[in-house]
Amino acid sequence: MPTSPPSTTTPGRGYLIALASAAILSLTGIFIRHLTETYHLPALVLAVWRDAFVILTLLPILLIVRPNLIRLRRRHLPFLVGYGFVLAIFNALWTLSVALNGAAVATVLVYCSAAFTALLGRWLLQERLGAAKMVAVAAILVGCAMVADALNPTVWDLNPVGLLTGILSGLGYALYSLMGRVASGRGLNPWTSLLYTFGCAAIFLFVFNFFPGPRIPGTIGQPADFFWLGKAWGGWLALFLLAAGPTLAGFGLYNVSLRLLPASVANLIVSSEPIFTAAIAYFLLGERLTWLQIAGSLLILAGVSLLRLYEDRPAVQKEKG
Repeated sequence: MPTSPPSTTTPGRGYLIALASAAILSLTGIFIRHLTETYHLPALVLAVWRDAFVILTLLPILLIVRPNLIRLRRRHLPFLVGYGFVLAIFNALWTLSVALNGAAVATVLVYCSAAFTALLGRWLLQERLGAAKMVAVAAILVGCAMVADALNPTVWDLNPVGLLTGILSGLGYALYSLMGRVASGRGLNPWTSLLYTFGCAAIFLFVFNFFPGPRIPGTIGQPADFFWLGKAWGGWLALFLLAAGPTLAGFGLYNVSLRLLPASVANLIVSSEPIFTAAIAYFLLGERLTWLQIAGSLLILAGVSLLRLYEDRPAVQKEKG
C-alpha cells in the first residue's frame, strides 16, 4: 500500500476513483459466471488461467515502469510461497463459489471475510477485539446466514457444497488479507507481492487439478483439458479481461484512491462492490436476490462499515493527540 499521506486537496477525485475501483472489482464474479455458464470451463482451470494472465499482464508493465519491483530478496521467498498457497486456496474456493451460487450471492458471501479477519486477527496477531467489533462480527455473520439462506434446511439438501464453498471463500479471503498485513509489515511492495503470489498461486492451482485421491470439484482429469476453450477466442478474451480488468485495474485504482483518501474512506467505498455485482448480475445474467438476501446484504455492509470505522479510530485519535 502507498505510504504517502492522503491528499487533502482532491477528495472528490479520490471518491470517484474508489467508486470506479469497486465497480471494476464487481465484474470479477460476472466474468467468472459467464465463463462457467457459457463455456462450461471447470472452475479450477479458470482459476489457473486467471492467475497466469495476471502475471503475463503485470510482468511487462513492471519491466517497463518499475523494474526494481521485480527484484526480490531471498529471505522473502518462503513467505511469498506460503502467501501464494493461501491465494490459490482462496481463488479455488471463490471461483467454485461463483459457479455454484451465482455471481451476486458469491460476492456477498465473500464479504464474510471481514468477520473472519477480525476473529483471526485477535487469535493470530493479538489484535484487540472490543464490543464494537463483536457487534460488527455478529452482524456480518447473521447477514451471511441470511444471504446463504442457511437457516432453510432444504438449502442444505439442494446445495450444501455451494453453501459451504461460499462461506469458506470468505475464510480464505480473510487469511489472504491477514497475510497481506504481514507482507506490509515486512516492507514488501504490494505490486511485488502481487506478482510473486499470483505466480505461486498459478503453480499450486495447476497441481490441484492433478491432486492424487478423490477428485476435487472443478478440476480436470487430463492435461489436454487445460486448453478447454480451444478455438473459442471469445472465451480467451474474457479470461484475459478478467485478469487485466477486475484484478489489475481494480486493485490499481484502489491503490491510487489510497493516495487521495484516508484508508477507512477508501475501504468503505470499495465495500459497495456487492451492490454493483448484484445490479450487473440482475441485468446481464438474470440473477435475483430475495428480500431476505437483500436484507442480509445490507446487514453485511453495515457490519463491514462498522469494522472499517472502528479500525481507523485509533489512528484518528493518535493524530488528534
